[in-house]
Parts: sequence; structure tokens; C-alpha cells
Amino acid sequence: MIDIGVKAPDFAAPAVADGRATELALYRLVESHRAVVLAFAPASFVPTTTAAFAAVRDAGWHGREDLAVVALTGDSLYAGFAYVDRFDLPFPVVSDFHGGVADSYDLLAESWEGHADIPRRATVVIDGDWRVRFAEVTTDALDRPAPAPVENATATLRELGVDVDRPRVNYDGPW
Repeated sequence: MIDIGVKAPDFAAPAVADGRATELALYRLVESHRAVVLAFAPASFVPTTTAAFAAVRDAGWHGREDLAVVALTGDSLYAGFAYVDRFDLPFPVVSDFHGGVADSYDLLAESWEGHADIPRRATVVIDGDWRVRFAEVTTDALDRPAPAPVENATATLRELGVDVDRPRVNYDGPW
């Protein structure tokens, strides 16, 4: 896992955003926001990560001038379109299909559920100076930690001056 305080690796990757395929460039988000939350998941439709993404959606972390949220999964853009549509996710979902972004953050799983080289489940907060201010990874993507990594990221966001509600992750939702 990437260390707190190090410079966050930049990336550009295909994403589903605003109902279309696009290239998401991290530097644009870091330059225009006080903080960026990267929420990694091995795949779309994993119930525990969907619960976390839905909690972030419901907490209103999207569409803010001071905060950007990006979900990254090991799935294709096609899966990303279906995922965004099914769960009404209002933030970009990046296709980290070959795990390159996860690898640059030292969050690449060698294997999970029969898949190789995909992102681990993790939450990373990057500040406007490109420093990693928070990073938490689960042992397994199906783990149900309480509190969840996205819930734990709230304190760091508040320290950065981003006043957000704490997401409430409900693992027993309709996922």
C-alpha cells in the first residue's frame, strides 16, 4: 500500500463520467480541488465496494468544488457503464482493466476470486499538493470492516478543510 506523505502518482485512464466514455486525468482533479478521493475496487458489482460507493453518493461527496471522487475498478468501460447506470453513481468510474493505476499505488492484488492483477479494495485521499494524506486497504474485497475505509477518510478530508458528511456504509443493502 502507498505510504502516507508520499507524492501521489499521476495517471490518465479511460472512465465513465457524465454518461459517456472519457479519459480521466488525475492532474486536472488535483489542480482544481482541495482533495481527491480514489476508491479502488477489484471489480464492479462487488457488494461491499458497491455499498461504500453508494454511501459516498448518498453523503453528497460528488459535484463539489473542493472535493473530487473517483472510483477505480478492474473492469472494462462496458461494465462501468452498466455499474454507473444500475447504482446511479454520480462520480467517474475508471477502468483499471490491467491494474496499472493500482500498481502505481501499490494496491495491486496478485489474485482475487480467480482474477489476477486487479485493484485491491482501498481508499486513498490526495491533497492539493499531490501528497497522499490517507490510505486504507482491506485484506479482502469482501471484508466488511466497521467503519469502512471511506468512512475513515472523512476525518482526513475535514483536516484538509473539506466539510463533508460521513458516509454510512450499509453492507446489507440491495447490492
